[in-house]
Amino acid sequence: MMVVQTNTADIEEQPEPDVRVCFIGDSFVAGVGDARHLGWAGRLAAHSHAQGQALTSYNLGIRRDTSADILRRFQVECTPRLPFGSHAGVVLSFGVNDTMNESGISRVETEASISHLRELLKQLSKAGWPVLIAGPPAVDDESHNERVVALDTLLEAECARHSVPYVSVVRQLQGHDVWRREVREGDGAHPGAAGYDVLATLLRPAWDNWLVALQAERSRK
Repeated sequence: MMVVQTNTADIEEQPEPDVRVCFIGDSFVAGVGDARHLGWAGRLAAHSHAQGQALTSYNLGIRRDTSADILRRFQVECTPRLPFGSHAGVVLSFGVNDTMNESGISRVETEASISHLRELLKQLSKAGWPVLIAGPPAVDDESHNERVVALDTLLEAECARHSVPYVSVVRQLQGHDVWRREVREGDGAHPGAAGYDVLATLLRPAWDNWLVALQAERSRK
């Protein structure tokens, strides 16, 4: 009987894909109010790491940022972090600041918010970066929440037209006791750690599916 010997030196281990994700958006992306300094973005990345999914994540959340601010800065901030050859993607979130009233008017008119989203999706597609959109959450102001809900509906519809995954969370958070209590006991907008746990849980199924697809994609050419 012939014994075939395998030279283990000839067997090369497949390197893990270089998966990189930029989370870009407002103070909720930054995790303001979270004593653990993770926010929902950090929790999603930590969850994936615990599941054995290697990735490099960058938190690019800025307080008070609107869709206009994000559109102005996302290319210059994401480009050096998502290099050629990586499995690169962007998680985007905005809306609460757009709908915030200042001097009786919204900081960003609804039509402009949708136009900014449309341009963001256009530029993201051109760059070859798959995108996941997390909708704006609820705050402790029902009139503001009404504006957030209205914008959320339009953002979701625009994403559907472009076949971009969108996760609406505002209505669920409006009725969630933990989220509402933490926001009320905080600054009226941002929760503490338990509230971000809630938000991350709502986002996790879409995140898991999106990340698997991102990892499976061939590196950008």
